[in-house]
Amino acid sequence: MAMGAAVSHAADSQPWSAAKAKAWYAQQPWPVGSNYIPSDAINELEMWQAATFDPARIDQELGWAQGLGMTTMRVFLHDMLWDQDKQGFKQRIDQFLAIAARHHIKPIFVLFDSCWDPDPALGPQHPPIPGVHNSGWVQAPGTRILDDPSRYPQLEAYVKDIVGSFAHDDRVLAWDVWNEPDNEGGGNYAAEEPKDKFQRVAQLLPQVFAWARSQHPVQPLTSGLWHDADWSKLSALNAVERTQLTQSDIISFHDYDFPEEFLRRVNQLRTYGRPLICTEYMARSAGSTVDGVLPLGKKLDVGMVNWGFVSGKTQTIFPWDSWQRPYTLQPPVIWFHDLLQADGKPYRQREADIFRALSGAPKGVVPDSAVTFPVAAAAVQ
Repeated sequence: MAMGAAVSHAADSQPWSAAKAKAWYAQQPWPVGSNYIPSDAINELEMWQAATFDPARIDQELGWAQGLGMTTMRVFLHDMLWDQDKQGFKQRIDQFLAIAARHHIKPIFVLFDSCWDPDPALGPQHPPIPGVHNSGWVQAPGTRILDDPSRYPQLEAYVKDIVGSFAHDDRVLAWDVWNEPDNEGGGNYAAEEPKDKFQRVAQLLPQVFAWARSQHPVQPLTSGLWHDADWSKLSALNAVERTQLTQSDIISFHDYDFPEEFLRRVNQLRTYGRPLICTEYMARSAGSTVDGVLPLGKKLDVGMVNWGFVSGKTQTIFPWDSWQRPYTLQPPVIWFHDLLQADGKPYRQREADIFRALSGAPKGVVPDSAVTFPVAAAAVQ
């Protein structure tokens, strides 16, 4: 018996086999949803801190997601929230999971993130910068911790406690251990980034996978590729990308380009023989749209999670270049991200119709109503 347990734990310390990953995926409904933050939160700190956690709004907005046929939401956590209030944070995660389960939604939780402000601070968050995309989003861990290896045990304790607390919770779909780990940050924060950020992240990412895996979660681990590279050639990728591919149980990736580029990337990743989830897409003015990419993802049986759900304090209806050219006089001609207006009405009804048509069909099946624009009688009169 002891020998069997030792063998089992040794196996658990390694990434899932491709066969196990495929078997897991076969048991899930098609993963379709959005990157989610409540519309009244500017970042993950404001979403989760006790003073601003808003279960009523979360319930309402996840109800809207259920109405679109969504089955998952990608949701960001933060190590500072755990440091601030370990038990309270876990209780709020449990409350979020209970709300999501009522709406038949299993979230993908993100443990760390290398994008935007590298100097996060607990407490009240600043208001949105007018006309600027994601003007209050914060990195996890921040520079002060990433630059100080003596504090890495604190990150280890966070990962092990959060993953361990929900490792056998069937309300959780997957763990995304680090969002865009080697992102240089974005925005106007270059001076605050560690000079050796890539090297630190490249050394830390394998440890994060190991910390999470040590808790023997029944959910898969992943970290999404995002650079423009040939992902089929492992030897040509950087150290972070190689870790993402070799340590992920299921492979995730980001693509904000035209459908033909999406197809190219999927074909590159299919060579690894594992289930695929696109955990970020949809930048309308960059060519990535619900109309063009979502039916393709469904046909290829790729899970699809677009950026942005309800337009709110993150202001991701504005494009990335709003950091250089803020939209202070008028909104963009086309929303960049986000599917719903603040009152729950779709930005475009056609997008909502496509979501419902695709989510209502079996895996890999794309009904005509999702790809052919319906010609109404009024249109031909």
